[in-house]
Amino acid sequence: MGRIGISCLFPASWHFSISPVGCPRILNTNLRQIIVISVLAAAVSLLYFSVVIIRNKYGRLSRDKKFQRYLARVTDIEATDTNNPNVNYGIVVDCGSSGSRVFVYCWPRHNGNPHDLLDIRQMRDKNRKPVVMKIKPGISEFATSPEKVSDYISPLLNFAAEHVPRAKHKETPLYILCTAGMRILPESQQKAILEDLLTDIPVHFDFLFSDSHAEVISGKQEGVYAWIGINFVLGRFEHIEDDDEAVVEVNIPGSESSEAIVRKRTAGILDMGGVSTQIAYEVPKTEEVAKNLLAEFNLGCDVHQTEHVYRVYVATFLGFGGNAARQRYEDRIFANTVQKNRLLGKQTGLTPDAPYLDPCLPLDIKDEIQQNGQTIYLRGTGDFDLCRETIQPFMNKTNETQTSLNGVYQPPIHFQNSEFYGFSEFYYCTEDVLRMGGDYIAAKFTKAAKDYCATKWSILRERFDRGLYASHADLHRLKYQCFKSAWMFEVFHRGFSFPVNYKNLKTALQVYDKEVQWTLGAILYRTRFLPLREIGMLMVLCSEGCLKLHCAIWQPPPHGATKHLCA
Repeated sequence: MGRIGISCLFPASWHFSISPVGCPRILNTNLRQIIVISVLAAAVSLLYFSVVIIRNKYGRLSRDKKFQRYLARVTDIEATDTNNPNVNYGIVVDCGSSGSRVFVYCWPRHNGNPHDLLDIRQMRDKNRKPVVMKIKPGISEFATSPEKVSDYISPLLNFAAEHVPRAKHKETPLYILCTAGMRILPESQQKAILEDLLTDIPVHFDFLFSDSHAEVISGKQEGVYAWIGINFVLGRFEHIEDDDEAVVEVNIPGSESSEAIVRKRTAGILDMGGVSTQIAYEVPKTEEVAKNLLAEFNLGCDVHQTEHVYRVYVATFLGFGGNAARQRYEDRIFANTVQKNRLLGKQTGLTPDAPYLDPCLPLDIKDEIQQNGQTIYLRGTGDFDLCRETIQPFMNKTNETQTSLNGVYQPPIHFQNSEFYGFSEFYYCTEDVLRMGGDYIAAKFTKAAKDYCATKWSILRERFDRGLYASHADLHRLKYQCFKSAWMFEVFHRGFSFPVNYKNLKTALQVYDKEVQWTLGAILYRTRFLPLREIGMLMVLCSEGCLKLHCAIWQPPPHGATKHLCA
């Protein structure tokens, strides 16, 4: 009787024998080979399927866990329960260059854990719509008539007052924060506008509103608020829950003797408004950065806890917003055309029949530039590449290394391990007309931008009339989409030096179904010392001190005694 012994490739304890009963001896050799191969194949298959099952099981658990966290983030799509006395409210008015918007935020009572931040959310009305209202023009339009500012802004405050429960008004902080449109005004005009607000608003509204609640914020502040807002919504300030989270070791400023903190990797932000552009991202302690470009802050309530200390590079560039850039571009066209006409005896742009050919306008569109009673007529040629080349000098780049727009220093970005979100014009440029919002891919964007620029204006208008663009896209967007696409591309790739193959930029208006504005970061930052509002009236009385000092963790006092919240 033949016997096959199998011990090769297996531990000694796995040795076993097989006796092929009744088989002819002539088949023993072939049978032995077949059985060996079959057993080996079965063992490999068993091992493979075991690995697959285990990986799928734990992978599914990980995905389920992440999905549950996602669901937790979007649960605030329900209407805010205004009958809940434990819900607190805050109001931020964003006074921008083209208009003003009021945002109403709310948050439940803090859980008492000093490691956790307030769970601030946008308030939603009974129809589950975000409580937001916008008016035009920008507040800076009242530079010469500041006495009219309070009347201008009253509709926004009335709107907010209608949504915040009346009993909560006295303890609801109101912040009126002005950005680039106000920053370009003389200080005297800024002061007159703010004084009118500070004088008249307390007469008509009971919100918690003091001198420090109305101000013209710097570009640096705006950048920090935007950075806080996106990382808060993304959950990057939370504790690390999974081993597969992207984490970094961070050395906290001022804590040289302590060990590095391991926490979630934060995302950088790019924000381009009408007048200015900002960039902000976290930088390591080892990177030398000028103080005017650096923001170091603690988002936590307890100053002694360093878990929420962040060191963020922030740079703002006035005049590099989409509308301001177009204005600079037109000023250059006007000046150069007038000078060439005078020196060379030409008539370029002086009549509609001999227009200046503008590569940054859609093909065959007609436009005008008017200055000092003189008009330069334009006609678009829709040449995206030539437009890019024409606006490159407006970046004001220098030959020095590690610089960005206007020659400003920019710390190294680890492009392979970084993640950025682009807001405002970064989103509008990619989505409103091109319908490419989300993951940004330079090659696809440039192709779509080229096609758009080279399309005749009559066809673009026809598409607009048929509703093929975003609902909030207007004719102004259509007219200047070509220019703004080129401007955004050049700012991102040439100004901030992101490689054209960079894959980690997402252009967004909403993240996890939340509209992310710098105002979210502002309310979070400005209420960071007020997380434990267990005693309503006490908080009203000490709110100003709490904004400037630090907050002690509130514990229920014995026998109902009152414990002060300010330390």
